[in-house]
Amino acid sequence: MNDFLNHLGIDAAMRALIVTYSIRIGLAALLLLIGFWISARLANLGRRALERARVDVTLAMFLRNIIYGILIALLVIQVLGMAGIPTASFIAAIGAAGLAIGLALNSSLSNLAWGVLLILFRPFRVGDHVTIGGVEGDVQSINLMHTYLITPDNRQAVLPNAKVGGEAIINFNVRGTRRFEIKVGIGYNDDIGKAMQTVRDLFAADERILKDPVPGVWTEALGDSSVNLVIRGWTQTGDLWETQTMLIRSIKERFDEAGITIPYPQSEIRLVQSPAAEPKAE
Repeated sequence: MNDFLNHLGIDAAMRALIVTYSIRIGLAALLLLIGFWISARLANLGRRALERARVDVTLAMFLRNIIYGILIALLVIQVLGMAGIPTASFIAAIGAAGLAIGLALNSSLSNLAWGVLLILFRPFRVGDHVTIGGVEGDVQSINLMHTYLITPDNRQAVLPNAKVGGEAIINFNVRGTRRFEIKVGIGYNDDIGKAMQTVRDLFAADERILKDPVPGVWTEALGDSSVNLVIRGWTQTGDLWETQTMLIRSIKERFDEAGITIPYPQSEIRLVQSPAAEPKAE
């Protein structure tokens, strides 16, 4: 290379400078190629470790890309420094650009951050029945920006993850069982013990009603026109609705057979007639 530069009429000092920078650039290019390969290997290694730890695939891939991006940014800064290019201004430019992007995408970054937390801590899973911020439905999918619910009437609700994370979450599936509660009134002239035993017999006859915790029936209040009973029992989450509705029907049928009345509210209206006024004497 020195002979070639000498042939071009370049002086010795300039030739030395060109040779030095050529070597630096060559080494920097080699480091860049090797760094890309190592960065990809390390990022993929981190992704596989996260997947082995049973982290969600979407989150694992997202974190893999974050790791890869950070490694590449550090590599580029190192390579520029090796090539003799000042990196202080470059780092400042990256910081300013990151700040501007962060301010412009504030809400999106909030959704993204909450998406990572929701996938990581899993307050609910796909298929769970939940209520989030007053919206009830089955969880259809969770990604880094939004949570998708299917409401009981088959509508799709799309909730930003920032809203999901900031609201109260009620998960109906996570415990595996749920309690039902039914209130029914009987007449004041009916046998309370007989009515309560009828309900207990229905508990024993339905295998879907769990025996532990023990179901029960209690006298709740003396109402205006009835003695009010409260009935509580536990079922598996998937059996709740059908068990509860069938129990209500069975209670009505058994009470009818046993002559136990279920009174409805009644009002008594009295008409009071004032005596006719006597005619005044003229």
